[in-house]
Amino acid sequence: METVIIAPHPDDEIIGCYEKLLSSNPIIIYDGDTDSERREEIIELRKHVDIKLQMFQKSLPTSFINKETILYFPDPIYEIHPLHRQWGTTGESLARSGYNVIFYTTNMNAPYIHEVENPKAKESLLNTVYPLQSDLWKYEKKYVLFEGYCKWVF
Repeated sequence: METVIIAPHPDDEIIGCYEKLLSSNPIIIYDGDTDSERREEIIELRKHVDIKLQMFQKSLPTSFINKETILYFPDPIYEIHPLHRQWGTTGESLARSGYNVIFYTTNMNAPYIHEVENPKAKESLLNTVYPLQSDLWKYEKKYVLFEGYCKWVF
């Protein structure tokens, strides 16, 4: 079964889906409007995690979307960043159409978060791949300590 992680920004795939990133050999789709500096950062991720494919898209490529694929989207309710909500709304639409969508959070304010098994390894990966963003998790340890997943039932 294919796993696709939708990451509106580079670093969202680690902050919100670290455990799935390590265990699923995913395809990661980043927002197509990501600037070139951030695009360069994701190259480092492939050196540390077994990733099938990384791409930048303004919309979901239909070739990866089917009823067998597990799709991880930002949660459209608990995320506050507009781009996360936009992608989350796309995920909600797919979930309501019967696709296998699981929502994740990068804000760690959702009731379904849990402690990450190895937060030091998660922080190390974030610092290695995204050193320019490190102030985010340097002072806000919630991004390193927690993550969570939620499947909606209709």
